[in-house]
Amino acid sequence: MYETILVPTDGSAHAERAGRHAVSLAEAFDATVTMLGVADVEGAAGPFDAGGVSAEFRERVEAESESTVEDAAALADDRVAVETAVVEGDPAEAIVDYADEGEFDAVAMGTHGRRGLSRLVFGSVARYVVRHTTRPVLTARETDVDPVTDYEDVLVPTDGSDAAEAAVDHGIAVADAFGATLHAFHVVDLSAMTTGSGIEPPTQQLERYTEAGEAAVEAVAERARAAGLDTETTVEHGFPSADLLDYVDEAGVDLVAMGTHGRTGIDRVLLGSTTERILTRSPVPVVAVHPDDAA
Repeated sequence: MYETILVPTDGSAHAERAGRHAVSLAEAFDATVTMLGVADVEGAAGPFDAGGVSAEFRERVEAESESTVEDAAALADDRVAVETAVVEGDPAEAIVDYADEGEFDAVAMGTHGRRGLSRLVFGSVARYVVRHTTRPVLTARETDVDPVTDYEDVLVPTDGSDAAEAAVDHGIAVADAFGATLHAFHVVDLSAMTTGSGIEPPTQQLERYTEAGEAAVEAVAERARAAGLDTETTVEHGFPSADLLDYVDEAGVDLVAMGTHGRTGIDRVLLGSTTERILTRSPVPVVAVHPDDAA
């Protein structure tokens, strides 16, 4: 599943957390990790100096990035093979280009980053990377929760769509590598139900959506059981992002694997904008899988 993992880093606590998860995954899959620094010279210079920076200033920014990736490489502690690289440019675009050109199997990065002179502001950068690369992207943020890198419970939210299904192989592979329980989870999105149309009574809509959700989680569970995994299935009625986060806490989930897109329109029950909310709020790492990813 994973042979090469790219870890963009700016030295922030969020990036360090992502790096630790990447090393744990690399160890489990016998993969190589590449720590990537982006020397954002124009961003560091600011709007008044961009385009007119001195060679000395450029060298200083590049040296800071090189120092940052070397520090990040030390996270591996000789557990896995680590390479380092530094490129110059806009962080978001540079990360996507490097990930795609290098054909990495996954990207692991923090959801936020440093600010100020040497910033690589990862808030908007992480969002850009998830949207623009077809590589699976593991995001992690620094929280008060102790980092768990020996996953025992892996959550796969599903709405039965092809986009959601793209994440199932990743969730199963991680759960298998760590001997974890796989949780298949579905939320019947009450806000997506139509009312007052006279076409279908609300109770029938709820029943139909619930049956579809049960079929979706059972399909995931069947695949997981075929891989020899313990499974749990859950269907809830509510609001996707809030209920997903509640389940992460209540079930003691260590990692979430979910699609970046989902159903739209009247049959929508999950994902899309939900994924972005989970990425920025989840206390545990989230692997966002693009529907075009070939797992």
